[in-house]
Amino acid sequence: MGSTILVTGGTGTLGQLVVPRLAAQDADLRVLSRSRRDGEAGVEYVVGDLDTGDGVENAVKGADVVVHLAGAAKGDGEKARQLMRAIGRGGVRHLVYISVVGADRTPVVSGMDRNAFGYIAAKREAEELVEGSGVPWTTLRATQFHELLFKLAEGMAKLPVVPVPSGFHVQPVDGAAVADRLVELTLGEPAGLVADIAGPKVYGFGDPIRSYLKATGRKRLFLPMRMPGKAAAAFRAGANLSPDHGTGRTWEEFLTDRLS
Repeated sequence: MGSTILVTGGTGTLGQLVVPRLAAQDADLRVLSRSRRDGEAGVEYVVGDLDTGDGVENAVKGADVVVHLAGAAKGDGEKARQLMRAIGRGGVRHLVYISVVGADRTPVVSGMDRNAFGYIAAKREAEELVEGSGVPWTTLRATQFHELLFKLAEGMAKLPVVPVPSGFHVQPVDGAAVADRLVELTLGEPAGLVADIAGPKVYGFGDPIRSYLKATGRKRLFLPMRMPGKAAAAFRAGANLSPDHGTGRTWEEFLTDRLS
């Protein structure tokens, strides 16, 4: 038997791709869950809540490696803080974290910025907590997942008018490519901040939504909106992009597969 690996966020969009890949490895795999779940081959679910810290120390106990994938629109900093407290009492030798491209280049300074870009500030806060944990660490920053962009497009398609931030671009990446890279990093040695991972193409913000609408036989009006604030200015300058690190399927390939 190999290392004991704890995965947070193992039931989320990315976690559902990472967990089976890790389960295929020679590892004792645990997944943190807020509710009880039946285990499966090679996977043990342990109950814990990163918002409150309940059960987290017990989940971490005995783990050699922690893969922190848990995330939400709000509260990522607090989740990381609760996890770091538990890790500080254990014997973890490698902490792996998934963050977002632009976490260090997007200034979130005003209330308006925080309303729209607070999740990026929370990701950066979590990065700093990981770096200061005293545990050897690896952080991978990724661009937007195809899977999450698909959900956004589904939601936007329900609106009569689609608001589009002017000057924004996206570089969506296949979740499977991110999962493969995370498994590679998890099984390797701590490497600090590694190269970004991103999709192979950059699009105007509205382009993937337009292609989704076309593929599903719908039409919508698009309303350009210029967002104020320093964070929005950073996005217009490409802070959320990583054009030199593209990999995996294009959005069009993902969309075709998803809708087939």
